[in-house]
Amino acid sequence: MNAPTKPLVSFWQIWNMCFGFMGLQFGFALQNANVSRIFQTLGAGLEQVPVLWIAAPFSGLIVQPIVGYLSDRTWTRLGRRRPYFLLGAVLAAAALFLMPRSPTLWIAAALLWVLDASINISMEPFRALVGDQLGSRQRPTGYALQSFFIGIGAVVASTLPWILARAGVSNDAAGASGAQAIPDTVRLAFDIGAGAMLAAVAWTVIRTREYPPQTLLAFDDALETPQVHSGMLASILRDLAAMPPAMKRLAPVQFFSWLALFAMWIYTTAAVAQVHFGSTDPHSEAFNRGANWVGVLFGTYNGCAALAAAVIPVMVRRLGLRLSHLINLWLGALALLSFLVIRDPNWLLLSMLAMGFAWASILSLPYALLSDSVPARKMGFYMGVFNFFIVIPQVIAAGLLGFLLRTLFGGAPVYALALGGLCFIVAGVLTLRVPVPGPTRRAALSRHEQSTT
Repeated sequence: MNAPTKPLVSFWQIWNMCFGFMGLQFGFALQNANVSRIFQTLGAGLEQVPVLWIAAPFSGLIVQPIVGYLSDRTWTRLGRRRPYFLLGAVLAAAALFLMPRSPTLWIAAALLWVLDASINISMEPFRALVGDQLGSRQRPTGYALQSFFIGIGAVVASTLPWILARAGVSNDAAGASGAQAIPDTVRLAFDIGAGAMLAAVAWTVIRTREYPPQTLLAFDDALETPQVHSGMLASILRDLAAMPPAMKRLAPVQFFSWLALFAMWIYTTAAVAQVHFGSTDPHSEAFNRGANWVGVLFGTYNGCAALAAAVIPVMVRRLGLRLSHLINLWLGALALLSFLVIRDPNWLLLSMLAMGFAWASILSLPYALLSDSVPARKMGFYMGVFNFFIVIPQVIAAGLLGFLLRTLFGGAPVYALALGGLCFIVAGVLTLRVPVPGPTRRAALSRHEQSTT
């Protein structure tokens, strides 16, 4: 007797299970648009900033595989993944509230560790939830809807300091030191973000139900494997050795994609302030106007990502997963390379339109390629391991970009953005090497899983 397929769920059920991702993106967007600004305001030099950012990749490298392993084996009154959503959101909201009130640089750096680790506690179970609850037919829609919510949350969060400044909140950092040098616009934006994160994650926790473990394993996409009782470390090492082929081919695609993104997040504020607003002093009015404009730019690419999330499923149906991802990554390359030639900051909004397609694609299509290739029992673990290919390039970037800025780029951060554009081109080409699982490949994968356990 054939195992049943997962039943199709309504659009609003997918909406509810993905809604909390909007809250997580409030944290990520505020971090990406403002942390370099906070570090520079508290006295960090441009060459120090990448090293201070290393908290983000390292926390993900440590936290996500462990949380993925544990959430695969969790079942409580709240379900399998939802306890991790809630715990991570509470801790991240506390870090958001405290970070713009940091009196010293080292406290701000420590809070970045807490913030990123906490978001990672929530994020990977959110990815695994889509794989748990949806069949292969609806997974691309689920991941695309997550991209939509990421875009909506990031538009609001990234532009909050600019909106607050337009509303009359002080954006002045001149003549102050320590926490007082961080503008009121940034502090209030982080407070709003903390509240929004808690509210959005709570919505998903309350409005979503999960399949019990035995029900989940009865579906035809479970790729059931014999259980081997061993310790967590031994289990992790064994599963790493049995990594699905699609994951191995996606690794270099993710590597170059996230190297480009990390360069953009770290250096866009400094590049725009220097090239387009003529200032390198983080306490000057011009620098802070430039920093707020970067928030608008980041909000724009995230807003365009929300729109792109509706277009990408159509692209996939017409062009397939791999070619769609290649096209979107090359749009991201054009966006970052354009910073070399555009001098009017308003025209950078057009660049961010292209970046929106790249960002939406990065947040959805690799996971769609991956989720059909891993067993349901280990969905959380492999989604956590997949994060290795996101954080390793960020660790490398943290150690390399400051050196390149000093020795090769002549202190001009705009060239770090151009390097990111070249990385997107390479990532697009490598996407063509990724296998797309079909029924025959899925059967072979199931046999491979059984032979490795």
